[in-house]
Amino acid sequence: MDFLDISASLTGRRWVGPGAEVERQAEAIVQADHLPEPLARILARRGVAPGETAAFLDPKLGSLLPDPRSLRDMETAAARFLAAVKSRQRIAIFADYDVDGGSSAALLIDWLRRMGREATLYIPDRIDEGYGPNVPAMQELGRNHDLILCVDCGTLSHEPVAAAGCDVVILDHHLGGETLPEALAVVNPNRQDEDGALAHLCAAAVVFLMLVEANRQLRDEGVQGPDLMSFLDLVALATVADVAPLLGVNRALVRQGLKVMARRERPGLVALSDIARLTTAPAAYHLGFLLGPRVNAGGRIGAADMGAQLLATDNPMEAKRLAERLDQLNTERREIEAEVRAYAMAQAEARGLDAPLVWAAGEGWHPGVVGIVASRLKEATNRPAVVIGFDGDEGKGSGRSVAGVDLGASIQKLAAEGLLVKGGGHKMAAGLTVTREQLEPAMARLSEMLEKQGSGSAGPADLRIDGVLMPGAATPELVTMLDEAGPYGASAPAPRFAFPSQRISFAKRVGENHLKIAFSDGMGGRIEAICFGAFDGPLGPALESHKGQSFHLAGKLEINEWGGRQKVQLRLEDAAPASEI
Repeated sequence: MDFLDISASLTGRRWVGPGAEVERQAEAIVQADHLPEPLARILARRGVAPGETAAFLDPKLGSLLPDPRSLRDMETAAARFLAAVKSRQRIAIFADYDVDGGSSAALLIDWLRRMGREATLYIPDRIDEGYGPNVPAMQELGRNHDLILCVDCGTLSHEPVAAAGCDVVILDHHLGGETLPEALAVVNPNRQDEDGALAHLCAAAVVFLMLVEANRQLRDEGVQGPDLMSFLDLVALATVADVAPLLGVNRALVRQGLKVMARRERPGLVALSDIARLTTAPAAYHLGFLLGPRVNAGGRIGAADMGAQLLATDNPMEAKRLAERLDQLNTERREIEAEVRAYAMAQAEARGLDAPLVWAAGEGWHPGVVGIVASRLKEATNRPAVVIGFDGDEGKGSGRSVAGVDLGASIQKLAAEGLLVKGGGHKMAAGLTVTREQLEPAMARLSEMLEKQGSGSAGPADLRIDGVLMPGAATPELVTMLDEAGPYGASAPAPRFAFPSQRISFAKRVGENHLKIAFSDGMGGRIEAICFGAFDGPLGPALESHKGQSFHLAGKLEINEWGGRQKVQLRLEDAAPASEI
């Protein structure tokens, strides 16, 4: 049943409530565990049963952390890593240029530093070298090192790994092929011979598990390894930035990692938080939207290794310098992204936004922003999206998928069929390289493959509502209580509430396309709300010119701190005219 009878909001979405089963489960939680009803409803939607709420609200990492040895090749990988450390062999780290790769590299560099060792960091240039190991780089590293650790990459790099000429250990999470490279060890929960129980881990979590195993092997020899709990800030950053589902052990890793980050002990993250003007205790949102994009900016349009260097440094002055430069690059990245997004959206609209695949390709589109633009197209259409930038005859592209549609496997199959130069990824994201001649046939075939998975059959994504609130009930205490069920992110969305029949008392356009409003229910309750990107669609114009009309409003609550005071703010996502319902 449509929530508040809204079948088509201002953004064209149907509002969907918790459902009878969730309501029954919530009532049982209230009775069994004596928790407030709004929190009980959130827990019920998460699938938490009565009597299990205490363990969920206070997850213990020790009980949730999987045995590293449950992953194939893990013991071999850790043993070879330790052998290199003990023998003072030369170690190189080949990492991807995104947050997950940079965090993975920083984990290893930090661990080695605490053991009195060093490693060479190598991150390929996105434009000149592309994603993953390449033959020239691996040959050069192999000539000067005894061990190469490939992190967040390498699972499909057969030829480059074979060309290394030294031992290679791969620590990755991208979808594996039918055969693996001839590395000494390939630790990857998404190998085809794994059971998939840990498929949701990002690469940094895989690296963390390898360090857990290394510490265990050291303990067996009577040696104490570095304190790994202090490394969880990096694991949390990578997990959120790589949009890994915040369920099970991922949720525990991020929850604990946020506590570590709040202690402000890692110079790189301190400098980054300061430059991003993060003045409160970090939440998952800040990792995904404030810190992650800045770390990524170096790999997207600047020096590829800048983000990893920032995360790995123990020098506050160097951290400040790197953070300032990354902040500048992130501003440049946003400008480039906005230009590409406008062209890509226009092209996709001309092609049709109701197909199983939304795609766009253009000359000179920066490879560093095509993934972000693909995300924007996906969000706007509720369809898998691919965006490709061409330089000469070859284009490099990135894709983002929607729930229930495995884009990575489809891209990998396209490459196997010879319709791509190369391609791979995981369910929700993938990268590809394609020639101009391949472009149209490849996109047609990909659209066909995605349609068989059900893509294209849905309209705008439903807006899931967790309950109704009135402004007077939206207190800082309520928001703090709801945060206990977090952190929120991928596969664990933050609670969203509807405020029915509200009068807008203030509306002002802020910045280029954002909207700030204040609304009330006429009974003394009043809340301010911010809607980012409101004027990119129908929300901004409709609410700005409200003419005294009442609206149902929906969004997520947050605490806004200003001048030492806390007040609740609604991050507005959707609205519907109350008089027309």
